[in-house]
Amino acid sequence: MYLCIKFNNRKMDKQKVIISENLQSVLAREVGLLEHDRTAILTDETTASLCFPLIKDHPALNGAHHINIGATDSNKTLDTLAKVWQGLQEAGCTRHSLMINLGGGMVTDLGGFAASTFKRGIKFINIPTTLLAMVDASVGGKTGINFGGLKNEIGVFNNADCVILDTEFLKTMDSENICSGYAEMLKHGLISNDGMWAELLSFDIHNPDLRRLGRMVSDTVAVKQRIVLEDPLEHGIRKALNLGHTMGHAFESWALKRQPVLHGYAVAWGIIGELYLAAVKTGFPTDKMHQTVSYIKEHYGKLPVTCDDYNELTELMMHDKKNTAGTINFTLLSDIGEIKINQTATEKEIHEALDFYREC
Repeated sequence: MYLCIKFNNRKMDKQKVIISENLQSVLAREVGLLEHDRTAILTDETTASLCFPLIKDHPALNGAHHINIGATDSNKTLDTLAKVWQGLQEAGCTRHSLMINLGGGMVTDLGGFAASTFKRGIKFINIPTTLLAMVDASVGGKTGINFGGLKNEIGVFNNADCVILDTEFLKTMDSENICSGYAEMLKHGLISNDGMWAELLSFDIHNPDLRRLGRMVSDTVAVKQRIVLEDPLEHGIRKALNLGHTMGHAFESWALKRQPVLHGYAVAWGIIGELYLAAVKTGFPTDKMHQTVSYIKEHYGKLPVTCDDYNELTELMMHDKKNTAGTINFTLLSDIGEIKINQTATEKEIHEALDFYREC
């Protein structure tokens, strides 16, 4: 199934997303459609062992140069980026080369940034192998690395020439990583409609029906597509996709200095705090807040922050890329699907939301 977007925008020309049921044939076709002289494949230590064997002997990849980097978000750094650039140089890649990013969000984010900047930009294909990467990195063209202890501080908007989603990769994932990706799906349900939100809360995430999950992935990708099509460079409604992320990125950056956590877990925890703010400030129904919070508590646990951490967390929120003139911006809701962007909160309100997160 094809889900194609074309942007009439000088910075983001096109986006092609393919829901694949036969990775081998889709990969052969898409690599063949992109004129190139050399091919490089980027993996991390996990996808090199679990996913790369599924495609490494593909005729379309004959002679491809393999670049392997460390796994987890702690390797989403400038040093790792330099290693990828060096690998592309060693492979003799030119401006006419092709890079294939095979991995989770860290690989597609960093690999997309490497491809976007090497020789001022080469073609690249993303093959996301985690649920998080499928529903979050598949559409939108955000690439980048962490820097200075902050999430995705350096990067560019640049769409992959093609994104191939194949839910067969979900069979390689553990429950924790399924939960991580599912948090972004839950966010999409909250900003979409009651039916999607209710289905997401009723799904057995620890014993997932992968066929049903595959259909739900397609649905949630379509939500992001609609928003990104309207606002590719995040000047307006695309900020809806940041629900849970102002607090979530602060939680994630806080944890990165101590014991790193998966991105989706941080987003889920951020959703708790931001739904509290929504209930207080924009009238989000408290019954729906409690239903969502209960689901998150059951499946995601909690980060062990205390009131002594509030100033550090607030300072981390001050570095969020959505902020303007030193004011922390949130995306809130007045109901399921009723989005309120560019919302602000005082330090006292933020601390009250953190109290709610700790005590709920």
